[in-house]
Amino acid sequence: MPERVVDFSTNVNVLPWRGWKAFAPDLPGLLSAYPDDEAEELRSVIAGFENCPLENVLVVNGSNEAIFLLASFFAGKKAAVLQPAYGEYLRALSAYGADICGVTAPERLPEDVEAFFLCNPCNPTGAYIESGKLEKLFADHPRVLFVIDEAYIDFLMGEHRKIDFLRHGNVVILRSLTKIFHLCGVRAGYVLAANEWLARLKNRQPTWSVNALAQTAAAAFLRDEDFVRETRAFYTTETPRFMAEVEKAGFGVLPTRTNFFLIDVSKPGDEEVIRALLERGLVVRHTRNFPGLDGRYIRAATRLPRENDLLSQALGEIVSLP
Repeated sequence: MPERVVDFSTNVNVLPWRGWKAFAPDLPGLLSAYPDDEAEELRSVIAGFENCPLENVLVVNGSNEAIFLLASFFAGKKAAVLQPAYGEYLRALSAYGADICGVTAPERLPEDVEAFFLCNPCNPTGAYIESGKLEKLFADHPRVLFVIDEAYIDFLMGEHRKIDFLRHGNVVILRSLTKIFHLCGVRAGYVLAANEWLARLKNRQPTWSVNALAQTAAAAFLRDEDFVRETRAFYTTETPRFMAEVEKAGFGVLPTRTNFFLIDVSKPGDEEVIRALLERGLVVRHTRNFPGLDGRYIRAATRLPRENDLLSQALGEIVSLP
């Protein structure tokens, strides 16, 4: 193993947060007492953050819990997934015996589908579908439940309009607090939806699903509006710079709207590139298990500038190898 390993395969925020000490004195109590099953404080902070009513927020044990809760309503029913996409949608739907089909564009949604899962911005491509186009889709398919996973919306580059989920009873929005706030270890996320679907999900959610430490940490992060702005400003500048350096090294990149992007490694091949990077202590994500990508690309997440330069320089060295 190289002495130093830099992981470009994970898409979490690389900027450090300086507010951990704010709730460190409360740690013994957070670990010993039962958490608030209604997550009232955190939901209140989220409602303010999202400018929506408190009753339309459900806190979950990471967005993966919401994915499995939603999949449980479609056992034996037909569900679609916009591909390529995060693999947990298929895993959850398969676990409940749904009849799954993959589609490559929203307008190709089959008429007999009852649920449609899509990641926006898309993991792994970084592509983004504007809310106006999605809201037309919601109106055109009122009998379909649209599950919009916005795990990476906090890194979105460029202007966007939030989905008006309260206007559409057939829309559930999933948000992750583990990416921008690097809370992967405590598992925290939330669901935004109209009352009917919120009530149905809450009815199937286990009691005390989200622990006290997760609730407290998430609320503290969300209150730090400066950190959110700092993060967005950093990635809006650094990701395009990083992509340009990779292109200068001799590799094509696909357009992205978020904090990661795809690098075309069809020549010389993903295995050769991944192995050469690993020898240099640089870890990237393969795409062999994403339908439609099939290993022709690698995914790299933007890290700190000096680390990004290590990857682009290494790619330049790989191109020049005989």
